[in-house]
Amino acid sequence: MVRRLLAGGMLMALALTVSPGIHGEEKAAPKLPPPPTNAALEKMKKLAGTWLLADKDGKPTDQIASIIKVTAGGSAVHETLFPGQPLEMISVYTVDGPDLVMTHYCVLGNQPRMKADPKSAANQIVWRFAGGTNLDPKKDKHMHEATLTIVDDDRLEVSGVGWENGAPAKEMCCGLKLIRKK
Repeated sequence: MVRRLLAGGMLMALALTVSPGIHGEEKAAPKLPPPPTNAALEKMKKLAGTWLLADKDGKPTDQIASIIKVTAGGSAVHETLFPGQPLEMISVYTVDGPDLVMTHYCVLGNQPRMKADPKSAANQIVWRFAGGTNLDPKKDKHMHEATLTIVDDDRLEVSGVGWENGAPAKEMCCGLKLIRKK
């Protein structure tokens, strides 16, 4: 019972802090710090929108492959891969010190973390494995590397390397070509 009262009190304090005017009082919204500045995060923010799979001729299909949005006051980018489909997954991109990092919430039930390679080409973000939860990289199948190529404002290419038994997996993480939905 005490836990419930404490938890309820903390939630109410949070609501009062975040939601001015909850009791009819008009207060200014709390001043938030500016989002971190990071060139790779800014690249990711520019990708906000809905992305469709391209067909073999490079034309957009009606299949949504990715929905990208900027969230958390501009400090994070949230991507839903294959929304509404059995293989739906989430990736969250944020800054950790000078690094752009990503946690991928995989349909395999694990959460690999990757760090953007600072030596990536100007139109790419190359992701390198940097640990994870719910996986042993020496044996468990997981996403291990990926390369995001920004072809232009409306075209992306994504290639990935899956990992299993401590080596590249043969049947995992093929390449995708995406077109921004207009």
